[in-house]
Amino acid sequence: MVFDVDGVLTDSAGIRAAAWKAAVDRCLEALPESRFAAWQRHPFDEVKDYLGLVCGKSRFDGVLAFLASRGLRLPEGEPGDEPGCGTVRAIAAAEERTLFDLLDEHPVNAFADVEPVLGALRAWGVKSAAVSASSRANDVLITAGIQGLFDTVVDGSEAVRLHLAGTPDPALFLEGAKRLHVPPAQTAVADAAPTGVEGGMRAGFGLVAGINRETSHERAARLYTHGADVVVHDLVGLLRAGLGRWEGP
Repeated sequence: MVFDVDGVLTDSAGIRAAAWKAAVDRCLEALPESRFAAWQRHPFDEVKDYLGLVCGKSRFDGVLAFLASRGLRLPEGEPGDEPGCGTVRAIAAAEERTLFDLLDEHPVNAFADVEPVLGALRAWGVKSAAVSASSRANDVLITAGIQGLFDTVVDGSEAVRLHLAGTPDPALFLEGAKRLHVPPAQTAVADAAPTGVEGGMRAGFGLVAGINRETSHERAARLYTHGADVVVHDLVGLLRAGLGRWEGP
């Protein structure tokens, strides 16, 4: 099984959404009212914009998607641009710095169902991978105390090294399945973001599960629309849907 990290394994999705909001809202506030319409300066929505535009993507692609949603364009910039608002890479750097600060200030926790479910999978001989477009994903798993539960981890640093695109491209999920030595058709993938389940659907994974921990009807509908075979509230529900059994508490 292949699991995304944020919102599936750990409660870090809210921190990431807050980092995006802080970074891009600073830039939107700097836009002169006389030159830009109100909708172009509308603040970042930590649910709709995070899940629909940036979650699961590289920072660069996330910034591009957000700017496009507001009808804005900026120069690409250069790798190594300092955090700021002048280029796509500068905004990406600002989001990264903000995220690192927030992760240092707020501890990340694994959801209560993660350890028992991953333990059950291991006992049943089911291999598992954790994947994420974030360069801090491995650190998040370590901080949450669950990094050792996975047979392999593919994070954003690996994605850059291997030139793997973020979702909805399925490259990260496919790399996870490859490292598990299991074909996608025999693998389940779980993600909390619409772009993630779309990536799993595109790659032909045997089961594409949307994780909807907030039990939002709107989010469930979006996950189904983007290709989820099933939408569940937690990982116990995923096991019941995918394996048809659960022997934990």
